[in-house]
Amino acid sequence: MRQAASFSQRQLAEASGVPHGQISMIETNRSSPSVASLRKILGGLNVSMSEFFEPDDPVTQSVFFKPHELRDLTTRLYSTLDDPRGKITLQQIGDAKAHNLQILYERYEPGADTGEQMLEHVSHEGGVVIAGEIEVTVGDEICVLKAGDSYLFDSQSPHRFRNIGDREAIVVSACTPPYL
Repeated sequence: MRQAASFSQRQLAEASGVPHGQISMIETNRSSPSVASLRKILGGLNVSMSEFFEPDDPVTQSVFFKPHELRDLTTRLYSTLDDPRGKITLQQIGDAKAHNLQILYERYEPGADTGEQMLEHVSHEGGVVIAGEIEVTVGDEICVLKAGDSYLFDSQSPHRFRNIGDREAIVVSACTPPYL
């Protein structure tokens, strides 16, 4: 993938924010990347985790989607989190790769938390809370958002989502380039 992108190991390391030696060690099978490192490296290649782990999906030209047509990304989310708590459900609208835009319908049960290790990835994201409330941490800022409130930030800033309420929180979000 690095060579197909016409990157040297140093260029990929710089674009990814990882040490050059780590790229070399991974490519020679002397080391396996952590999920966080893999995410950074893929971000440097502008490749999402889903593109890396899943076979190509048939491209759909659909414009409208029914609830049962949304793509469930829940297991993909849990495979990228180190310490998730509570149930989080993510469903993607349409073909994120084709549009370079990932739109998600997110559901957080009470107590759901993306984990103490903050998320960071090459992207920008924003969302609107549809129901319930969710605590969003971005860098040193923390805010409890309620229905109608929204957020927008550079996803390279460490961030975290937690449902601190007593009922399900629902968020509709967008991320570009796609993250999962």
